[in-house]
Amino acid sequence: MLKSGFSESFESAVCAFPLAPLQAGPNPVVTDQLPITLPRAKADSRAESFADALVIGAGPTGLACAIEAQRIGLKVVILEKGCLVNSIYNYPVNMVFFTTPELLEIGDIPFACASPKPTRRDALEYYRRVAEHYHLHIYQYTWVKTVTGRDNDFRVTATDRFGAIHDFRARKVIVSTGYYDLPNLMDAVGEDLPKVHHYYKEPYPYYDCDVVVVGGKNSAAEAALDLWRHGARVTLVHRDERIHPNVKYWVRPDLENRIKSGEIHAFFKSSVQEIALDHVILQTPTGSMRLPNQFVFALTGYHPDYDFLRSLGIELSSEQFRPFCDPETLETNVPGIYAAGVIVAGSRTSEIFIENGRFHGKQIAADLRQKMWPMEDGRALAD
Repeated sequence: MLKSGFSESFESAVCAFPLAPLQAGPNPVVTDQLPITLPRAKADSRAESFADALVIGAGPTGLACAIEAQRIGLKVVILEKGCLVNSIYNYPVNMVFFTTPELLEIGDIPFACASPKPTRRDALEYYRRVAEHYHLHIYQYTWVKTVTGRDNDFRVTATDRFGAIHDFRARKVIVSTGYYDLPNLMDAVGEDLPKVHHYYKEPYPYYDCDVVVVGGKNSAAEAALDLWRHGARVTLVHRDERIHPNVKYWVRPDLENRIKSGEIHAFFKSSVQEIALDHVILQTPTGSMRLPNQFVFALTGYHPDYDFLRSLGIELSSEQFRPFCDPETLETNVPGIYAAGVIVAGSRTSEIFIENGRFHGKQIAADLRQKMWPMEDGRALAD
């Protein structure tokens, strides 16, 4: 069994608003206020808030990173601002994955599934079981606000859903925050109206309504079909000249046939120019067009939280906003901070999925082992 000479023990801490980890684990320390400037003034640290590796984000890649770090003997804490695999939870209720179950597996735990393509519900159950199997210390609804300090001595400040502030200390930080929380905006007048949604869950509230769906990839295609099948009058608006070729092979011909028959109206090489309470104005190749409308689903994609990455000191490339990191170890330009998952691809979010992001944990753990367990026999040096 690997031992850490520098790791401090996890014990219970008294908090004004106790957090509720997924599994019994260390309670963080509540502090009085967030830091106003960087670097933060030095404060007392307690063993209860310490981790060898702290993972930000409890998506599939974040879980995989935590598992691999735990396997080499590190004390690991995961902080997640939503629920476990929050992005998958926010997918459409009846979503079916494009991939097969084995390509979503992490931690060498088989993904048993009754059908060839897993559903959203299958994935939620699978990742919950994986978290339980490895007894991962996950603090849900805990939003990381700042990361300060240096390699081997980071201070992470977070808030919980009650507004209480919590401090953690960690030797290493792994950032796996995904991208699904921040939609790509259309920059249309009226986009902030309550009738505009950037996420789609289910069709039932939109029966007998005029609905505009913006986008031409999987999310937009599936939403348009689902809404039409449940009684909505659907208009699809897409800036390109056709549906994206990577739309799921069983979805694309279905949508194209509905458009061809006139059951779903479609405007290609077009955009939403303005949104009002009872209509939208489109910019089309033939000019402006006004359509009656009650709801808009702007399913135009999402992007990572670049501002948060920059606040950690991570440098981003000028064009694609990729974090500067070692391609082998995924350590960023900030020593001790690693990037994992889709954020490694910057704005090219279609390059990294669960299928390939799940291996980032092994890359990071290999580097952590070399740096934190440097002896050839795998035993830790005395701190």
